[in-house]
Amino acid sequence: MDLRFTEAQEILRKMARDFLATECPKTLVRELEKSEEGYSLELWKKMAELGWMGLVIPEKYEGMGYTFQDLTVLLEETGRNILPGPLIPTVISTFPILKAGTEEQKEDLLPKIARGEVIITTALLEAEGTFNASGIAAKATPKGNDFIINGTKLFAEMAHVANYIICVTRTNDTTPPEEGITIFLVDSKTTGIRCEVIPSIAADKLCEVRFENVTVPKKNILGKIDKGWPIVEMMLRKGAIAKCAESIGAIQTCVEMTVAYSKERVQYDRPIGAFQALQHIMADMWTSMQTSRYLVYKAAWMESEGQPCAKEASLAKAYVNEVYKNVGKWAVRLHGAIATSYDHDIPLYYRRSKAADIAFGGTDFHRELVAQEIGLI
Repeated sequence: MDLRFTEAQEILRKMARDFLATECPKTLVRELEKSEEGYSLELWKKMAELGWMGLVIPEKYEGMGYTFQDLTVLLEETGRNILPGPLIPTVISTFPILKAGTEEQKEDLLPKIARGEVIITTALLEAEGTFNASGIAAKATPKGNDFIINGTKLFAEMAHVANYIICVTRTNDTTPPEEGITIFLVDSKTTGIRCEVIPSIAADKLCEVRFENVTVPKKNILGKIDKGWPIVEMMLRKGAIAKCAESIGAIQTCVEMTVAYSKERVQYDRPIGAFQALQHIMADMWTSMQTSRYLVYKAAWMESEGQPCAKEASLAKAYVNEVYKNVGKWAVRLHGAIATSYDHDIPLYYRRSKAADIAFGGTDFHRELVAQEIGLI
């Protein structure tokens, strides 16, 4: 296992960092927090020109044909700078299409995604609050050549601007929970869909999506009826690693800003970074950041190589979730009152740590998966 960046990955990282520094300053991030859409269409188009949405889409579908590990490199930079918008939900939603979609679905959607013409998100979590199959209650009932979907999904990222929603439903109550799951590709303009942005401290656009007698053609199924749970597990695994990559970019920025500030802020005629107690805190922040990066890139490498990595993905997500919140907390404390100001950058990162925790499974969910993988459950 070689986790060193290739020359192509170094170029990708530098290009992304330079692009975001110019095109996505913190002033824009703050503007987008207040906007209804939550993302910049102009910036989205520029990202499409760079190939970001099609990074992992094969070249035959107008994508770049890069690896999942390459995607991880890109997402670390988007987290480092804070990139508002539907990049992660759209990119992660391409994987079930690639894995289980028909050739017609692939030829129709993947080129549009790569060109930035289509935004897709996934609607999975429900009121039960669990990412397990037992938490899926939204029903899809067959009716002729269609299915009728009823149910409510929570925290669907950027669903209010999505063109399509990958909706995870229950189509069979008589089998074990994992064997009654069917995935539908739903046009967001279909009658009966209601979407509302849920207010949050991060001002990111997590949505409640209600499906009320929504008619979806049978041809819009991804995979097979009642056999969709392995696809969901794949999305959760890839999504967890992707969100971790974004998080370690944010973590590194918080650590670097805090260390730099500790060298400038003077108390009792000394920089606060000279006090041993604060040195130890920042050393712990740095150590946890480096540990996070190793866990994430190891999981990403294994995913790219096609190796089983459910344990590694969950280990990374459970650990990084807590590191992000802890580093953000100490970044605020060590900066002092100034870091509670809306105009300071540290709160921009810290406020996003909870949403990052929830995405693709929270800490407790992934701890349980690790426990299963090591034979405790």
